[in-house]
Amino acid sequence: MAEEYKKTTGEKLASFAAKQILNTIDIEDEDPDKAFGKLLKWAHRVDDGTTKGQIAAFDKIYEDPDSNWYQLIRNVWRDVDPEIRKTFFENFMVNTTMIGCRRQEKARQKYQCNIPWAILMDPTSACNLHCTGCWAAEYGNRLNMDFDTLDSIITQGKAVGTFMYIYSGGEPLVRKKDIIKLCEKHPDCFFLSFTNGTLIDEEFADEMLRVKNFIPAISVEGFEDETDFRRGEGTYQAVIKAMDILKKKRLPFGISCCYTSKNIDVIGSEEYFDEMIERGAKFMWLFTYMPVGVDAVSELMATASQRETMYHRVREFRKTKPIFTMDFWNDGEYVHGCIAGGRNYLHINANGDIEPCAFIHYSDSNIHEKTLIEAYQSPLFMAYRENQPFSDNYLRPCPLLDNEGALAKMVDESGAKSTDLEHPEDVHDLTAKCSLAARRWKPVADRLWEVSHPSTEEEEDELDA
Repeated sequence: MAEEYKKTTGEKLASFAAKQILNTIDIEDEDPDKAFGKLLKWAHRVDDGTTKGQIAAFDKIYEDPDSNWYQLIRNVWRDVDPEIRKTFFENFMVNTTMIGCRRQEKARQKYQCNIPWAILMDPTSACNLHCTGCWAAEYGNRLNMDFDTLDSIITQGKAVGTFMYIYSGGEPLVRKKDIIKLCEKHPDCFFLSFTNGTLIDEEFADEMLRVKNFIPAISVEGFEDETDFRRGEGTYQAVIKAMDILKKKRLPFGISCCYTSKNIDVIGSEEYFDEMIERGAKFMWLFTYMPVGVDAVSELMATASQRETMYHRVREFRKTKPIFTMDFWNDGEYVHGCIAGGRNYLHINANGDIEPCAFIHYSDSNIHEKTLIEAYQSPLFMAYRENQPFSDNYLRPCPLLDNEGALAKMVDESGAKSTDLEHPEDVHDLTAKCSLAARRWKPVADRLWEVSHPSTEEEEDELDA
């Protein structure tokens, strides 16, 4: 039985105060500069130290109205429906960040295990595309989590402070009706979905406008040639059509890009960033290709040199482009290494297997047999907790791609099994596919880390100068 989530009196007051602020902002002709200032004052007033770092980052943006970050905020104000902006602020900033983080910390103390900020889950393994190198394509249409199971995961998660839910798959929008029902049932949560975008139509966009708490991250592999090479002919044009619909209806969206040895020059180009911004994308998730699955194409893995190129490009564009960009691996320095295993997030596949990460297909728990807390306390998840970070160099965050043997050791000792039902992959075979990449990345990552994190005060002073 899922533990019921109930807001405390303090949490109710915080939500009420946020709504009052938002109502005041709407009255003032939705001026972004005035609104930004009011929201910051409110955040400072209610913060108990939990979100001090995040607020400081926004303070810095507010002090530089000519920056690309301030431009992004103005773009969001101009391009996004006002009611969706209000819902985003309350659900993401208040529930997910302020209330959620406090509840997570209390739960960590109570249960002595990791409690995630976000849960990534697959409503289905079905997909209408068959992309090169994608493990989901192997599963066909066989696996689905029913509505009650998805609902139970969210209910259990909210009880310990998780208000952020991300869908992956398969193609999540194969289950678009259930996704909308979950948005309706949990209006205090924030939902995001990785999607190929081809199932976004006018009708679904209108449903997004109605529920207000769902945002898509559309997978794009570059321009038309690169996207269609991996995802099939005609996919890019279908994606552009979806973006046009979302932009027209003032719905926020972002993009998700998997950079490979074949498309990295495009994904990392200024032309590509500018095109996606012009199309209306407000954020970009970047992932490096992982050879997960027995039949994975290892040749698509980015080289150490290519990964370093993305490291520099993303940091350069963060200073100049009005788009929020995240690199799942290369941004490990900002989150102190690996965020998987429930430290910040975890993954539940369409079979109900509770995995440490979307790229780590091993598990010792299933949602049909265990509660979330029982899974967080399982040997595999506790091994993650005890071993994180896997390196003192946070540019080497991953126990598979960056730290040779770290994942295999945890899987062996925990007794976790492969969750690939058709072609189970031995963890040592998977590790072997990544070993050379880990060895080649280490000296590059160590050099980059030494530059950005000098080992002596003298070196730090020189860097500041």
